[in-house]
Amino acid sequence: MSAILHILNGDATLHSFEQTGLEGDIIIWREVLSEGPLSADITAAGFWNERKQWVIQAFDDSAENYDRKVIAELAKLNEPYEEINLWFEFDLHCQINLLGVMQLLKRQVDLSQPKIYLISPDDYPEVTDFRGMGQLNGNQLEDLYDGRLGISEVDFYVADIAWKLLVNNNLMELKQWTDAHKYWGNLHWLQAALLAHVNRRTADAAGLNSVEQALLSIYQSGVAQKQELYNRFWRQYPIYGMGDCELDLYLSSLQQKQQLHIHE
Repeated sequence: MSAILHILNGDATLHSFEQTGLEGDIIIWREVLSEGPLSADITAAGFWNERKQWVIQAFDDSAENYDRKVIAELAKLNEPYEEINLWFEFDLHCQINLLGVMQLLKRQVDLSQPKIYLISPDDYPEVTDFRGMGQLNGNQLEDLYDGRLGISEVDFYVADIAWKLLVNNNLMELKQWTDAHKYWGNLHWLQAALLAHVNRRTADAAGLNSVEQALLSIYQSGVAQKQELYNRFWRQYPIYGMGDCELDLYLSSLQQKQQLHIHE
């Protein structure tokens, strides 16, 4: 076991990370906390059982797969690391996952021992249409690592409030706090992500949220092929950070509402 732990947000970053010379153990965070049910105590068995059931149904997965890819990874947090590095990007998907990870660390790890660092880019020089660290090579990830930010008690305090408001699912209260809060510490992208979450959960007169509105607008512009619709959405709305599986949830909703008909 190494004294250093890296928590990567998804498998996309792993391939590039393996090209670096950085030492340490790895946890691949494969949950999608920006979708589905949440509850306050992320360390409780009930939290993960509820998440498992939702993932199985939403993404046509299996309980065995979830246990292997998600639950088994989290067991590494029981080890006494001296340094923990959190690799999470700027978008809604990553930022809510980051809040979940910080909740786990606060509740499960003795934070007086390890130093916690955050690597959280929203762009990279000479990389156009930056959407995530999976686009970068090993040398570029090492460059980001050199500029990592130390996470303090203040950052955990901000994350704790944001998590509680998110779990309470009171959009008005969450927006009021997000608009009014002035100091975000090293969580530079959290405010924009939370506002995107509020917009995504707020429906217009037709009953469509902001993601559905965006997808429908792209479709009405003449894009009826699924992959091109994905690509157009990713270029125009990087704040959401959704993969194709998450976007499929919204496309399915639009199809059920008979708003569009797309081609594979």
